[in-house]
Formats: sequence, structure tokens, C-alpha cells
Amino acid sequence: MNQTEFRITSTAFAQGAPIPDRHAYRKQNLSPPLEIAGLPANAKCLALIVDDPDAPVGTWVHWLLANIAPAIKSIPEGTTPPSAIRGKNDFGTLNWGGPAPPSGTHRYFFRIYALDAQLQLKEGFSRKDLDAAMKGHVLATAELMGTYAAR
Repeated sequence: MNQTEFRITSTAFAQGAPIPDRHAYRKQNLSPPLEIAGLPANAKCLALIVDDPDAPVGTWVHWLLANIAPAIKSIPEGTTPPSAIRGKNDFGTLNWGGPAPPSGTHRYFFRIYALDAQLQLKEGFSRKDLDAAMKGHVLATAELMGTYAAR
């Protein structure tokens, strides 16, 4: 059996490349388009965490989504999958919060998790809630990293 590698990509930027301004918090603040491929056959849902480990206050959460339907193969720009439950980011909102580094160039990690169970979370959950709910349920993880420099 030839299992395709689980992966997340974007047509907006390549691995390690700059994220376009349109996705930045102080610009249009649109979530970038994401493509998901190679999902394990037994996955019951997906979760997405986007964060910036280079923030001066510690890792800054930009987007949290849980219970994304496994049939979802792409998340178009500026949208949230209808099946997803939204968590609260560090901007205090339930939606995408784009890059907004105070200085220098920061890295933004888009991590997608294939899970073997639906998560028991309510809208507005925290990163801590999501990490705890996923424990023991992760089948596979994929990552895409983009950068953004302070303007």
C-alpha cells in the first residue's frame, strides 16, 4: 500500500518563504489559502494551529481550528471550514489573526493534525484546551512555515 505523505501547503507562499502582505494583521488580514493532502484513511477530523514562536512575549497563537471534517482538502483564502470549531487566538478573536511582528522577521508555523476522534471542545477554546483534547489522538502531523518581517 502506497500511503501519500500527509502535508499542508499554500499557493500564497512556499515552505520557508515570506507570507504576502495581504495576510498580515495590519493589512487585509485574510487567512492564506491552504491545501491538505495525504490524510490518513482512519482520520476522524483535523485540527489546525498557527503560531509564532518568535514573539517577544513567547509563542503567539494566530489561529486555532478543531474538528475540521476529514473530507476538507483545501481551506480557501479568508475562510473557515464550515465544520470547524474556532478557538480564541492571542488577539482575543475567533478568526485568523495575521502576522504582526513588532520588529524583525518572525516565523509562522501552520501545523495540521490528523486525529482519530472528534474533539469535545466548545467555540472559544484555548490552545491549552486544544493541546489537552488532542493528547493521545494524533495520527499524523504536517507543517508549513512562512516568514513575515515587521514593516
